[in-house]
Order: sequence, then structure tokens, then C-alpha cells
Amino acid sequence: MTTLIQKIKDIDWAEITENMHQNGYAVIPGLLEDEECERLKADYEKAGLYRKRVIMKRYRFGLGEYKYYDYPLPDIIQNIRTHVYPHLAPIANTWFRALQIDKQFSLSHNVLLDECHTNEQKKATPLILKYTKGGFNTLHQDLYGDIYFPIQAVLMLNQLGKDFTGGEFVLTQQIPRAQSKAIVLNPSKGDLLIFTTNFKPEKGAKGYYRVNMKHGVSEVKSGNRYTLGIIFHDALT
Repeated sequence: MTTLIQKIKDIDWAEITENMHQNGYAVIPGLLEDEECERLKADYEKAGLYRKRVIMKRYRFGLGEYKYYDYPLPDIIQNIRTHVYPHLAPIANTWFRALQIDKQFSLSHNVLLDECHTNEQKKATPLILKYTKGGFNTLHQDLYGDIYFPIQAVLMLNQLGKDFTGGEFVLTQQIPRAQSKAIVLNPSKGDLLIFTTNFKPEKGAKGYYRVNMKHGVSEVKSGNRYTLGIIFHDALT
């Protein structure tokens, strides 16, 4: 996995940081090669990799299904989780300081996981999602417990317009005393989309205020849509 780790090091993290501060999201193009995406998709039906399968309709989460990986994670996911996190922790710390939240994150992902495990959050949270025609994901936030990291990521595993149509990634911003803003994104196969888990700070006339954000997926019109979700904290259940 040296190539992937080097790719992560070579990312313009200053630009990513600026985009996160301004927009609450950023896209890293082409982090995974086509072969790596296909490998992750091919493992979808492999027994022993996953701890839980969720049928979204049962819980009114949408229409589709996803599977949570179990530990130990596949190397691709482990390396992304471990080596991307240290570049995101300073962003999260800046946000928390701006909003006067009494919490700062270590630059080591293992320290965050230790905090989770101390709080009995011991379940792996990375997941692979599959949508067929008509599938969608309702607007939501991925917290999983009292210990959470406020930034997460999604990897596109196939290509809009070739493998599926529809299925846009949707973010909403809820600005206090204003209407919600919708953001629609169409990352390509192999792209890593980084975005806020639940909020970002916004500067106003009297200092910083909190803009709450949710994310989801619009209806898939045709084909199959696969994505990989990278959440950096662990879960209670």
C-alpha cells in the first residue's frame, strides 16, 4: 500500500483545509485506482469481512443496503483511515476552537480510537453501500456515540453516467433563522469526498456561529451505485 500512502502525503492539504473551512466539504480526485475500486466491490459478497448488514428500508433510512466492516479492516481502508486522519484533525480543532467547544483532537488516530474504546465504542464503522435502481439515502448524520470525530469521507467505487445514473451526493446546510441550502456533488470513480459529519463554523458579525449539515443520496435512476464510507470514530452498536 506504499503507493496509496504516498498519494495521501502528496495531496495539497492546504487547499483541502481551505475548502473545508469555506464549504464544509472537499473532493480529492483519483485517490484510488480503478483496480482498487473493483477489488472493494468484488469483496461485497465475501463472507467474514463484515460485522453487520443493514437493509435501509426497515429503518426508514432510504432504499438500499450497506455492510459494516469488522476488524481487522482491509488494508486500503485501514491506510486511508490512519493516514488521512492526521490531516483532518487540525481542521476539526480549528472548528471546535471557533465554536468554543472544549475538545481538541490528537493527531494520532489511535488516540481517538482509544477514547472510543474507553467509552465502550468498540465497533468498526467503515461501511460499503450498495444502491440499485430506485435506491436513495435520507438526510442524516453519522455520530454513533458520545465520542465522535466531526469529519468523515466517502469513496466512489463506480462511475456516474457509466455504471449508474442519478444517485447524486447531497449535502444540506441549515443556517440559523434562514432556509436550508442544498449542495449536490457528483464525484467520479476513485475520488475521495471529505465532508463534515454534523456541523461547521461560519463567521458572522458577532463571531462564529454553528451551521448544521446533513448528507444523503438522491434516487438512483438506473444501474448500481457503490460507495465506501470512512468514519473515523468507532460505534457503540
